[in-house]
Amino acid sequence: MSTKVSDHVLQRLREWGVEHVFGYPGDGINGLLAAWGRADNQPRFIQSRHEEMSAFQAVGYAKFSGRLGVCTATSGPGAIHLLNGLYDAKLDHVPVLAIVGQTHRTAMGGSYQQEVDLHSLYKDVASDFVETVTVPEQLPNVLDRAIRTAYARRCPTAVIIPGDVQELDYSAPTHEFKMVPSSLDRSSWTAVPSEESLRRAAEILNTGDKVAILVGQGAAGARAEVERVAEMLGAGVAKALLGKDALSDELPYVTGSIGLLGTRPSYELMRDCDTLLTIGSSFPYTQFLPEFGKARGVQIDIDPHMVGMRYPYEVNLVGDARATLQRLIPMLDADRGERDWYETVCDNVKRWREVMEGRAGQSADPINPEYVAHVLDPLLPSDAIVSSDSGSTANWYARHLTMRSGMRGSLSGTLATMGCGVPYAIGAKFAHPDRPAIALVGDGAMQMNGMAELITAAKYRDLWEDPRLIVAVWNNQDLNQVTWEMRAMEGAPSFLPSQQLPDVQYAAFARSLGLTGIRVEKPEDVEAGWRAGLEADGPAVIEFLTDPAVPPIPPHATWDQMEATAASILKGDADSASMVRQGFKAKMQEFFPSRERK
Repeated sequence: MSTKVSDHVLQRLREWGVEHVFGYPGDGINGLLAAWGRADNQPRFIQSRHEEMSAFQAVGYAKFSGRLGVCTATSGPGAIHLLNGLYDAKLDHVPVLAIVGQTHRTAMGGSYQQEVDLHSLYKDVASDFVETVTVPEQLPNVLDRAIRTAYARRCPTAVIIPGDVQELDYSAPTHEFKMVPSSLDRSSWTAVPSEESLRRAAEILNTGDKVAILVGQGAAGARAEVERVAEMLGAGVAKALLGKDALSDELPYVTGSIGLLGTRPSYELMRDCDTLLTIGSSFPYTQFLPEFGKARGVQIDIDPHMVGMRYPYEVNLVGDARATLQRLIPMLDADRGERDWYETVCDNVKRWREVMEGRAGQSADPINPEYVAHVLDPLLPSDAIVSSDSGSTANWYARHLTMRSGMRGSLSGTLATMGCGVPYAIGAKFAHPDRPAIALVGDGAMQMNGMAELITAAKYRDLWEDPRLIVAVWNNQDLNQVTWEMRAMEGAPSFLPSQQLPDVQYAAFARSLGLTGIRVEKPEDVEAGWRAGLEADGPAVIEFLTDPAVPPIPPHATWDQMEATAASILKGDADSASMVRQGFKAKMQEFFPSRERK
């Protein structure tokens, strides 16, 4: 039997070490689906409930494995559905390959059914590489280049294969004019900055008295080096949300997340420092960085297109974080003398932990959402992989979970799209089937797509060595993050027709699929709920009934700002009294973290 183009696609993916392809079937990829049948499902086809979820699962797989995520979909609607997940990969710099079908070549240009101009559609999201295969000889180079580009530029790429091309007999490129050969090898490489730029950076860092370090996901491979630099410089270390697992939160000088979802000590670190070292982060919110002109700055980033954008750095070191820091460390002055700044940072971290404990301990109706995350923190397995959806749950993920060495965590950091939490966790389970995955999800995201993807979890549970996939749902019947943004940014009360959500029985739905389902309605049952989910012998949904009136107060909020927000919404907000009460209680913890709590 002859080898078809579709057969060679799967063979080439196997040769690249691809073990899973996340997708959904459709007639635009019928040739590929037939090839999967001939290939004994290698690489394994993972069926989601929706193509967007396939793309998210590929992103989660890539984020938590460091390997290429691959997704596939049919032409037209399927290709369109992939876009949101692919944009998530683009904005968070994740290597993902999309293989999409297209109508037959003979029908293209004829307004045929499901015909979409896929090059125009994908030219932004896959701007680094998108190509259509029109003849068999073109395939190896196009596929290989898409994979290499995805890895090298940490981006999504796309290969479009018309349905009739998938079914052609495969023939390799020949040694002729206008043929493009290809090869598989992708040797490793390391970028490092020049010696002169390293010395300029060292001079700035050595003269700083109050050094702040900001790390992102690009620092994840340089944990030991970041720790060494922080200890030598007596620096505090703040983390962008995508870098939450880049450094252990157990270190006394790690101030936690930065930004609107961040911590008070991170805000104070940036406010009061005189020197800023940014490693592997493109955190965009300049208002949370030092005031311009107040601090000298050095940046380390592997991408020359991403340096110098967020702060007026004096030196931009283009290179791999680990290799660059290894060359920088011998140039740094280890004898810093006074450690007042370091001790201040550590004291601020200690106090903030008391504040967080106090906030979590405040009463609410029925359950304080901060308490749910706070209780999970010490129960997290040492090898846990945590995904957070967008929304108010991201606040609790950012502030209450202590990332310890060996743990992993991520979320949609730049696109901040809803609906990624559950498919990220499913992708994580295929990347690490021997580790527990935990998705932290709001009820809005759960209704959007999380419930459907529980079906996917049920379908594949037997493939995972450790079958635990815990989906925790904060059920407050409110699109809570947007509600609070309306209150704080627009000075507007909650608009119930857009914000109010129906009360869905998430735990009962999980049980209907044969999964563990736990509904927690009282604070005293929160810990037992978490333990039951973590001890389950398969996927579990834990549904917590939480209070929407507990505010995700930004770390820089002042009493004046809180009073102004409260005054602007007291008229007309359906939850105004409870919201003001909870906001007052939460803010009081910053001033009296150890006060007796009732």
